[in-house]
Amino acid sequence: MKRKKIAANNLERCSPVIPALILLLIYISSTGCRPRQPAELPPTRPEVKYLGLHVLVEGQKAARELMAEIPALAARGVNLLVVEVDYNYQYESHPELRGPDPVSRSQVKRIVELCRRYRIRLVPEFQSLGHQSWEKKTFSLLTVYPQFDETPGKYPDNQGIYCRSWCPLHPELPPIINALYDELLDVFEADALHVGMDEVFLIADPDCPRCRGKDPAELFALAVRTAHDHIVKKRGKEMFMWGDRLLDGQATGYGEWEASLNGTHRAIDLIPRDIIICDWHYEIMPGGLYPSIPLFIEQGFRVLPTSFQNLKAAEDLIDYSLQFPPDRMLGHLCTIWKQPEAGKTRKHPPLILASRKVRASG
Repeated sequence: MKRKKIAANNLERCSPVIPALILLLIYISSTGCRPRQPAELPPTRPEVKYLGLHVLVEGQKAARELMAEIPALAARGVNLLVVEVDYNYQYESHPELRGPDPVSRSQVKRIVELCRRYRIRLVPEFQSLGHQSWEKKTFSLLTVYPQFDETPGKYPDNQGIYCRSWCPLHPELPPIINALYDELLDVFEADALHVGMDEVFLIADPDCPRCRGKDPAELFALAVRTAHDHIVKKRGKEMFMWGDRLLDGQATGYGEWEASLNGTHRAIDLIPRDIIICDWHYEIMPGGLYPSIPLFIEQGFRVLPTSFQNLKAAEDLIDYSLQFPPDRMLGHLCTIWKQPEAGKTRKHPPLILASRKVRASG
């Protein structure tokens, strides 16, 4: 999610050190510096469902760090953990797609055990459609199967693009992706899967033999429905996705990153309403207003507002979101856009803030 760009642009504005220390001191004084056991989790507002955290687990070290951090995250009030794995698992159905340091089955089972013990809902994520590359590195799907690329042969070393996309119309692609979805659902013993789909800029490319000339909204909606057909209709699980491509960047004022300026936003009318939309916003909005939350709710979706590192933006987003019905506004999801670190991830300032605001008792 524009990780490096956002981090660079917001570094000075975020400046979370002082408020983070204040909040951390409040937390320490309230807990007496002793670790909470599962039976002592912070009380939750009865009307708010989730305090979530999204982490990247791109290798075995990250998996170990996450295991070490789960008890402290539970003590912080986290009851939803979105673990982005992508190609970084030891897949059996398509071992050719494994990343360079894939997480093992035994590591995942340990994470499952810890989340069950600490009453954390565990949702794996597999970035779908977009984010098939990062900087000069193209990930395994389009390396092993270059025919699935939306822009085959274009952009050597990924110069001039943000991230590659797969072609949503390639007929040989869904069986492969569905097999990966199945493995993640099974090994994580998960009742939901997050399919990503944020920041898709390469779609309906004029050089794609299948997609050229087609409506980007219809193509994006097709990709969403293809995932939904398998995850929800066939497997009976819930589906999470990022919401930015469903928003009109001009009408909402969010621009081209937190919303769409390439025509995909009309897909909002073409996809199932039982999808949980993770509505990420990392910037401060005028008046502290985030129009996408009521928009998604009015469209019939459940929404999980999502923040990053700007503490003021996170506070505004949380405060604004808490006015909406709890059956549709499900709580808050914090992102760190890096791999977890034992002893550090729990101290992410927006997570401390969200714990106080979302998991408070009154």
